[in-house]
Amino acid sequence: MTIIQILLVLFALYAIGRTFFQFRSGHVGKGGVVFWTLFWLLVGVVALMPQTTDIVARFVGVGRGADLAIYLSLIALFFLIFRIFVKLEHVEREITTVVRKLALKEEEDQKPKV
Repeated sequence: MTIIQILLVLFALYAIGRTFFQFRSGHVGKGGVVFWTLFWLLVGVVALMPQTTDIVARFVGVGRGADLAIYLSLIALFFLIFRIFVKLEHVEREITTVVRKLALKEEEDQKPKV
């Protein structure tokens, strides 16, 4: 086993542990725990048996397993960036709504009562 394999497996185990910690803290839901645990287990398996990516790569028509890993990583990163962007837009809209309601309430509270 090479140093990079050991480091990747250790990091995957650390990430799985952090995922469960975040779940217990209420920051990650059940779906998130399942997704991230499976993801980091897959990272660990690929780190220990890199030839598995070559098999999958040949099946989908990509030359090398490393190329497949890069393609899938880029797709996943762009998807996650898209999800973050959508969530950020949603939060901005909610903040705008709350600020409007607060401003209207303050305006109403400042009017002299007759």
